[in-house]
Amino acid sequence: MVRRRRRRALYALIAIAAVVGIVVAVAGPVQKGIREIVLPLQHEDIIRQQAHEKNLDPALIAAVIYQESKFEDRTSSAGATGLMQLLPDTAKFIAHKTGGSAFELRDLATPQINIAYGSWYLRYLIDRYGGNETLAVAAYNAGEQNVDRWVRAAGGPDKFDPQRDIPFAETRAYVASVSAHRKQYRKHYAHELGIAH
Repeated sequence: MVRRRRRRALYALIAIAAVVGIVVAVAGPVQKGIREIVLPLQHEDIIRQQAHEKNLDPALIAAVIYQESKFEDRTSSAGATGLMQLLPDTAKFIAHKTGGSAFELRDLATPQINIAYGSWYLRYLIDRYGGNETLAVAAYNAGEQNVDRWVRAAGGPDKFDPQRDIPFAETRAYVASVSAHRKQYRKHYAHELGIAH
């Protein structure tokens, strides 16, 4: 009787250990799969390349792509195209500035060109706003003229508070989301994005 109880207890422990082993073995891939749905990342080789060329944080590029398109090639109702949702006039401006004389709007459907142009524009905006990435991200969403007006109304870039001084709810949410997702990309995709810890 005692021997039988011990044997049952031993079998129960073995079964529990097996279940725990299966859960542990499956948990990693399941978590990774969920993360890839919730926080997708594609074209990391292009993102790394453009981040290096444009002296940008690759997590910032990934966060802007996430916010703009969730890594899906699409065209908005306003005509913004591709992963980084570039408007035709913005893309033509970038092509002119970068010597893209053979550029055609349909080229924005190509991830390499779209991410290169979007990254160039991010770098341009960061430089334009004296290294202030918050203002650059706001301008990526709302346009330079709006941000210039908001900065003047705030009393200058040093006094600018995105939560207080951005009157557009969409742009406030955009800036906050890019900032939050940038941290998530740094945390979860540091290796893929070539970010050293």
